[in-house]
Amino acid sequence: MSFMINLYNNILNAKISEEGAYLFSVKRGDKDLILQGNMERKTRGGMALLIPFANRIKEGKYTFEGKTYSLPVNSEGNAIHGFAKDVKWNIDEASVDTARLSVTLKNAGYPSTLKCKVIYALSGNSISVSIEINNVGDNDAPLTVGAHPYFVVKGKWSLNPEVFTRLELENKIPNGKMYEWRVDASSHIDDCFLFDGKVTLTSEWSRVEVESDNMKYLQIFNGVEGAVALEPMSGAPDAYNNGMGLTILRPQSGVEYRFKMTFG
Repeated sequence: MSFMINLYNNILNAKISEEGAYLFSVKRGDKDLILQGNMERKTRGGMALLIPFANRIKEGKYTFEGKTYSLPVNSEGNAIHGFAKDVKWNIDEASVDTARLSVTLKNAGYPSTLKCKVIYALSGNSISVSIEINNVGDNDAPLTVGAHPYFVVKGKWSLNPEVFTRLELENKIPNGKMYEWRVDASSHIDDCFLFDGKVTLTSEWSRVEVESDNMKYLQIFNGVEGAVALEPMSGAPDAYNNGMGLTILRPQSGVEYRFKMTFG
């Protein structure tokens, strides 16, 4: 059983697991605002951190600086959601309303070594997340970063804005086409969109606003009953191959990504 950090203020309380630096729950009193986590399948509840790639890599293969790498694949045949979510993170600091965790990531399917830090901070009815990634290895490192929060909904739900620029997907992988698309809450959605920095999800259960100034993609998924996942990402699915939003970290360089969730 992994250790849980408990954060709270006079409005919200949150639990964060040292395994994956996983946001296991966010509540207002006894009311779940984020679907309670699932330690066995972290992308079916709570909020998993997706590092060093968000979403999918086609067939688990990519070529980077002349070398081809292979990663484990899921039942679809793609690699998915990185490997930071399944390792134990160090708890560097935990106060009443703030937690700082870190981990060093190495993997045979990845060209370098990353030092990752995350800060969770409660403030009023918001929880902010800052993710810092530093390349501490000797080789260049491809990178996309994401998060996978499931927000509890009840009855009919809606998004503001309703219309997004949608990346057309084939077998969950972008094919290069984009077009305007209106989100239809009555249909199955597992799609990636360009993200202009703010989206609001409303249902009779609650209202939540997700904001980011430097995560330019948003995956929307409603395949888990009673919840909608709004996943801010710094790059598109298969960015290691298509380059959409891909960051290349040089040795001894770093980058920080930020987003905030505000509950009404």
